[in-house]
Amino acid sequence: MTDAAELRRRTAELLAAHPPATTDRLDFLRARFDAGLAWVHYPEGLGGLGAPRSLQAVVDAELEAAGAPDNDPRRIGIGLGMAAPTILHYGTEEQKRRYLRPLWTGEEVWCQLFSEPGAGSDLAVLGTRAVREGDDWVVNGQKVWTSSAHVARWAILIARTDPDVPKHAGITYFLCDMADPGVEVRPLRQITGEAEFNEVFLTDVRIPDSRRLGEIGDGWRVAQTTLNNERVAIGGMRLPREGGMIGPISKTWRERPELRTHDLHQRLLKLWVEAEVARLTGERLRQQLVAGQPGPEGAGMKLAFARLNQEISGLEVELRGEEGLLYDDWTMRRPELVDFTGRDAGYRYLRSKGNSIEGGTSEVLLNIVAERVLGLPAEPRTDKDVAWKDLAR
Repeated sequence: MTDAAELRRRTAELLAAHPPATTDRLDFLRARFDAGLAWVHYPEGLGGLGAPRSLQAVVDAELEAAGAPDNDPRRIGIGLGMAAPTILHYGTEEQKRRYLRPLWTGEEVWCQLFSEPGAGSDLAVLGTRAVREGDDWVVNGQKVWTSSAHVARWAILIARTDPDVPKHAGITYFLCDMADPGVEVRPLRQITGEAEFNEVFLTDVRIPDSRRLGEIGDGWRVAQTTLNNERVAIGGMRLPREGGMIGPISKTWRERPELRTHDLHQRLLKLWVEAEVARLTGERLRQQLVAGQPGPEGAGMKLAFARLNQEISGLEVELRGEEGLLYDDWTMRRPELVDFTGRDAGYRYLRSKGNSIEGGTSEVLLNIVAERVLGLPAEPRTDKDVAWKDLAR
């Protein structure tokens, strides 16, 4: 069994063979993956060594101390947090070996083609169709709110393959090449002025059956793996104390005593404590992940993340008074990733509004927590056994 001492030995061998100071960044990342030090809990040959997930911190600490480059995880978060665990769980051996290495090194960016204009909160009513033609599937439809589609090479895609069965049963999961003919990406300008999200139109896009993930009609079950991991990735990210939204407002409070009032002080203290509770709960959740797959607990973390970001950013604008309303960049930018802390308070306030929508709306997540965590009675669902083609739309 691989233990911490063995991982330190392997990491030292990697550093000796590929000194970070003289090795090309991409070459180093590829060598790290091949050495099994990318995801130590993944199988051998797929970036890991079959070691306990908790030992990843041992490798990361050794490499950080040596000044080794990382794979810029925020830039490729959809690939790392959503696509990779789904491919690992449901992919064929050929799919795993084809996609996981360039995904982890960041050579290929991924996006998520799930939500549609008529299928957001109730994702299972999606209408994008995939029709079998020989060894290919021909896909037509529209997706929306797709982060990183403008820089992505690959997408995880769910489409309807059987309209004659209930909505959850007729969905199939695919890996879509964003460079294929018929894939059109259009920017969606947000309240911040940026176009971080996109709408994606799929017109007669041909996807080989070899890029189907899981069984035909089993896409909803496969998608649940993606969604559970997505909520953990968004709500359970590792942060230092005063990391995230609470950091900038705490810094302002300390450096600008003229802005302080008793009422604001009490509210900031409350939010600081809640942010710290959420951070420590996230650590506990990651420890639970060591023993198995993410469960509905991730929905609770994502709920807390959205609420806290919105309340903290609102308090920050109030604390700063008139200057909190300033926002100096309304240009139509196409960012690869969201930077909450490197911008001004006005940006944080506006951008946090999306936190209660992306990764599952807060209303849907409340239902998940109520039914799957607390065991409360499920809401009535009159369309559960109705064929998708017969649903009112």
